[in-house]
Amino acid sequence: MNNKLLIVGTMAYDDIETPFGREKKILGGAATYIGLSASQFALDCALISVIGEDFEERHLNLLKSKKIDISGVKIVKGGQTFFWRGKYKKDLNTRSTMETRLNVLENFNPIIPENLRSPDILMLGNLSPDVQIKAIEQIKNKPKLIILDTMNFWMDNFRTQLDEVIAKVDVISVNDEEARQLTGEYSLVKAARLILELGPRYVIIKKGEHGALLFHEDQVFSAPALPIDEVFDPTGAGDSFAGGFAGYLTQNLDFSFKNMKSAVIYGSAMASFTVEKFGTESLVKYSSLSMFNRLKAFKELTNFEIEF
Repeated sequence: MNNKLLIVGTMAYDDIETPFGREKKILGGAATYIGLSASQFALDCALISVIGEDFEERHLNLLKSKKIDISGVKIVKGGQTFFWRGKYKKDLNTRSTMETRLNVLENFNPIIPENLRSPDILMLGNLSPDVQIKAIEQIKNKPKLIILDTMNFWMDNFRTQLDEVIAKVDVISVNDEEARQLTGEYSLVKAARLILELGPRYVIIKKGEHGALLFHEDQVFSAPALPIDEVFDPTGAGDSFAGGFAGYLTQNLDFSFKNMKSAVIYGSAMASFTVEKFGTESLVKYSSLSMFNRLKAFKELTNFEIEF
């Protein structure tokens, strides 16, 4: 039996416009990206989410073809799936939200099936802290690791509830802007220390095209972002990172700082695949040979000799 990863998050349809084109209806959502990324590893993966009747059968079949358990995905009769429309500027680091339709997500009450309530790792995608708490409370045995992703909206409007969630998790993943907002500290090192005091054992601070930082106690690891020839769509890169990170850890259940560093590299590699095409296309076409070459590139990028 493989180790188990349970993902709680959104499934969605996106309308994405970048300088390279536009896709008006494309598969998206945090749980979707995380699941497709994590499914590349040797594990049992399941999703908890909500969708409407408009969610296409071919997309459900895609997830099932990747051996992702979707028995915890609720389909609301007559409902419409969460929808997001965004437009990226030329630098691809700045985007504007043009439209958001919560639809069935507005009343999402996560119900975890009995057979999925004992995961080895619980991955909480970017959702309302209230929903994340409800998910944690349904878990029978405390997972070996709980990973949290969140964003500035919840920091602005639900800080008390968010702090409650942060105190219950082992790993929190935020970007540099969110880390500064969460703590009021501009220095990411100081910000990470303050976040660690809130409860997690590990803090990941993502810096987009500048890589990611991993903090644990007084240890710090800096992972570069792999330079990519062509970046088409950054949407889902952070979720793909989370999926690669969580998938690698679920596969081996080694939570030492050394192995966490490897997990960050695997997460960065999965994110680097995602940005090369629109939506989930690169994750769907992923191959183990691609990962081998990507990891080799990461190693060469960071390998150097120095004389003292």
